[in-house]
Order: sequence, then structure tokens, then C-alpha cells
Amino acid sequence: MFSCGGNVAYQIEGKLTNLEDQTIYAVFESEDYSFVDTVICEKPGQFKIEQSQEGFNQVTLFFEDKALWFTIYLEPGVKVNVTGDVHYPLLLQARGGRINNELSGVRRDLAPLLKEQTDLYAGLYGGSSEGNPLDGNDMTTRLANINHQLSEEALAYIRSHPKEEASVVLIQTFFTDPDDTRKLDELLITLDPQLKDFYLTKELEQYSIRAKRTALGAEAPNFTVKNVYGETVALDSFPDKYLLMTFTAPWCDMCQTDDLYLDEFDSKYPKEEFEQLLISLDDDMEGVRQVLHNDSIQWNLVTDSAGQAAMLIDLYNVNALPRCFLIDNEGKIILKTESGMEVKQTLERLLNSD
Repeated sequence: MFSCGGNVAYQIEGKLTNLEDQTIYAVFESEDYSFVDTVICEKPGQFKIEQSQEGFNQVTLFFEDKALWFTIYLEPGVKVNVTGDVHYPLLLQARGGRINNELSGVRRDLAPLLKEQTDLYAGLYGGSSEGNPLDGNDMTTRLANINHQLSEEALAYIRSHPKEEASVVLIQTFFTDPDDTRKLDELLITLDPQLKDFYLTKELEQYSIRAKRTALGAEAPNFTVKNVYGETVALDSFPDKYLLMTFTAPWCDMCQTDDLYLDEFDSKYPKEEFEQLLISLDDDMEGVRQVLHNDSIQWNLVTDSAGQAAMLIDLYNVNALPRCFLIDNEGKIILKTESGMEVKQTLERLLNSD
């Protein structure tokens, strides 16, 4: 416990190595709302965060211009100390509070695997393969093996510690697949009943419900929104047609319509059989209309004006961009993918196009 003078509910102190950007963003989260604090390190890598408002469950610290992050689990009146190399956020140690102490122990036991996992991700996706003798294919294979080992280690901990909140965190970290909730559901059942009211348990139960709502073969969730032209668009606006719903964002490099073959689909398939709906996390509706005015294709586009795109993202359980949902002419979801090529191959097979 700590006493800092005044009413301080949470206190976090950090001493990190290899931190280049000395600005840290702390996102405090409760079940109903979040609060963002900006902290400047007093000395290189050293910081202190004090939060007087109560009711928060966790805080996520974002480093290096928000490229790296680390989550801390909060208990009122319990001081947390964070240490470690910021280049390896999965290996940072948080001491203070039952969950943090348990997770720090797990990270310590898995340190060699977590370090190699981080290095492999950097080599494959960050362009930094210095010191790694493996080529791209070997790195991919090794990474898959490490991810499997980490999942198995997490599974062993969860099964042997059904009363620990840390087990719920590990379920969230390793077993939340939006396309298959079977493992998630199985592990939630193994938890001790006393964890039923733990906030992360409730979040995972809701996650499972949302994932099932958009499972392959399920009836596509209905909605009513307005596109950028002010026209009402609902799922039943496309009767007896295949509908491709594509979730995008202007900052997403992989979300360009030509990269996803959306331009090709528009010219290739007749409107009597196939239509598209784009949902973009862009709240500048007027700017979007100006861009569309110069486009040869009249896109049916919904932006985030009035939170419409955010609502659809939640409704369709979208957790990465781009995300495509192909809905058949009976209103059922038949494909979920990030790959425009996969959509292309499916459409060619379904619509028998040359």
C-alpha cells in the first residue's frame, strides 16, 4: 500500500531501458469508459503516473509513438513498478497486485520463447533480421512453432490455475480467434465459478457471442445506416444478391480498393447478381464525397459519421483491417477474409464468371 498525500487511487512507477521517445501515453480503462494521460519521463526511461479517479481495471502504456504497448492490471491502493527493456514489451515485468505478479512470473518462465518470438516478428515484418541466421521461410516456420509452444504453455497454466485472474488474461491473449470460439468456450468453462464476475471473463463471454453472430453460415446481422449520399442502406437493400461488405480505413495501406480487387469486382459482375458496401473509418464525409466525385465508380460507402462505421465494426466483430464479409443471396455469411484474392476466387466460383 502507499500514501502519497491527496487521494491517489493508482500509482505506477517505471524504469525502462532503450526507451527513445520519452513520451508515454497511459490509457486507463474501466468497463464503461476510458481516460488517456500523457506522461513525460523525468529521466530517460523513468516515469511516475498517479491517477486519483477510481474504478479503472487496467491501464495500457504506449511507447515509441504508440508502436509498442504493455498492459497493467490495477488494484486501488496498490503501487505497481514496471521494469525491463522496452524493445521486448512482452518481457516487461510489472510488480504490484495479484494479476501483475502472476503474469510477471509466467513471462519470466517463458522469457526465451517470448524473446525469440519478438525477434522473429521483427525479422519478418519489421525488416530487422540482424543476427538471425534463418531465411524468411525458416523464420515463418520457427515462429509458428514458437507460437504453438507458447499456446501450450499458456494452456497448461490455465488448467492448473483455474482460480487465477491471470488465467483469464492468458485466455484473452492466446485463445481469442474471431473465426473459431471453441477453444475459448472450452477454457471459460474450466475457470472457477468465482471468476464469473471478473470483468475480463465477462468481456470474453461477450466476445464469444459476437464471434458466433458472424460465424460462417450464420445469418448476417441486420443494420440500417446512411451512406455518404444520405441514402438509407440496410441489409435487405440487397435482396437476392451476393453482397461484399468491406471494412477499410484511409490510413490502412492494405485497404486500397484496387489492392482488394474491388474495382475489378465492380466492372466484372452485374448489379443484378452482386453489389458492394464499403465501411470506412473516416469521419470527413464531405471530403470523402469530393474524392468519390472524381472516381469512375460510384461506391456505396458508409463513413464513421455519427459512429455508423464503429457500430458496424462492433456488430460484425471486426478486429483488424481490411476485413471482407461475403454474404450470399440468402443473407448468410459465406466468407470472412482479409484477402481480396480469396474473395476473387470465391466470386469466380459462385458466379461462374469468365
